[in-house]
Amino acid sequence: MQIKTVFSCQKCGYQSPKWFGRCPDCQSWNSFVEEDYSLPNSNTKERVTLYKDKPVLLKDVSVKEDSRLKTDILELDRVLGGGIVKGSVILIGGDPGIGKSTIALQVSNQLTRQGIIVLYVSGEESTHQTKLRAERLGAHDSESLYIVNQTDLNLITEYIKKLAPEVVIIDSIQVIFDPKISSSAGSVSQVRWCAGMLTQLAKTSGTSIFIIGHVTKEGAIAGPRVLEHIVDTVLYFEGDRFSVYRILRAVKNRFGSTNEIGVFEMSSGGLIEVKNPSEIFLSERPKDVSGSVVTSVLEGTRPLLVEIQSLVSKSNFGYASRRSQGFDFNRLSLLVAVLEKRIGLALEAEDIFVNVAGGIKVEDPTADLAVAAAIASAFREQMVIPETVILGEVGLAGEIRSISQIALRINEAEKLGFKRVIIPKNNYKSLKDYKGGIELIPIATLKEALDIGLGGKK
Repeated sequence: MQIKTVFSCQKCGYQSPKWFGRCPDCQSWNSFVEEDYSLPNSNTKERVTLYKDKPVLLKDVSVKEDSRLKTDILELDRVLGGGIVKGSVILIGGDPGIGKSTIALQVSNQLTRQGIIVLYVSGEESTHQTKLRAERLGAHDSESLYIVNQTDLNLITEYIKKLAPEVVIIDSIQVIFDPKISSSAGSVSQVRWCAGMLTQLAKTSGTSIFIIGHVTKEGAIAGPRVLEHIVDTVLYFEGDRFSVYRILRAVKNRFGSTNEIGVFEMSSGGLIEVKNPSEIFLSERPKDVSGSVVTSVLEGTRPLLVEIQSLVSKSNFGYASRRSQGFDFNRLSLLVAVLEKRIGLALEAEDIFVNVAGGIKVEDPTADLAVAAAIASAFREQMVIPETVILGEVGLAGEIRSISQIALRINEAEKLGFKRVIIPKNNYKSLKDYKGGIELIPIATLKEALDIGLGGKK
């Protein structure tokens, strides 16, 4: 086998026969590392033996209804699209200490209670350390949960073939290595090769594999970007590790929607499902304070009520500052410009801060009107009418545009005891026959919404 030396970018996996100071693909500086590269074996017989599947007609492929494994963790099953697809590869990423290994061990425990054989490969912790964590999570007495401390890919593959488990947990991919690859564990070549071999094993054996991956300072999975392309599903844990709430979001899912999220609460006994996230996000909402507005955002099929907070104060340095937490900064700048131009608010010398309480990130344009109302409320020192939810997308002309799934959002607001909902006028036309117990207030412009919504002085 012929061996040569190449330079690999540790950020994106780009390879070159010569060293570059700056990667021509991802533009990162000083990321090239010299590695040995072995040319692939072109033995046709070996490849034919490896890939035994032959082309078949799509209409002749049978799909079983029971092709998903339920983890009995409803929030996780929701994000996965209904459960674990057999033979799939799932990548879980997140900041250190946010709960990746915890959720993996809890999944292992729930699956073994159903009689499913699970192999947990702990590359970073010894079996004794893993047992201590399992006792804390209540997973130490599982009858079909096997644990091994191993980082050699060849030995891990042999264990999988010998035990024939239905689910395998790899914790983590950055410490797994193949002796045939000369570079160290965690390098681009090792991560790409090991992930590819595990994916191939999953597809040929029908074993579902969870891969835990570390993240970089920028929040992306450490290693080459191709790692996310190899696997079937990519899940990210969001939220501050010092906060008790965690949000599990799918950024890629070949077998389900990427719009669903799962909400968990971190406790001493592991991650606990939050069945009603809206109630949690609003539990500490202050009363009789300006700059606080409630809106409804849609995450997949789930409506969430969240609190938008705003603080407007005089700038002391002659240059107004704009800051947002959980809301797009460019969208915030646009809404401030609309408030200045269309409503006449003098915000050019004001520092404006916007925060989405609860650590959730809002991308739904439905929150536009709530953010604008929160800024106007804080600037005018006027409170929003009590027990009111504000919904609507704001256009550049100050018009309020219609939103999707209006009925779901209204039902969620009514469920939590709100008395009225401010909605776009065009949405109201489809709700004329609505018989719920909540008052619907249709509005057409931003000025009209602020005149109605800001009903009381502080």
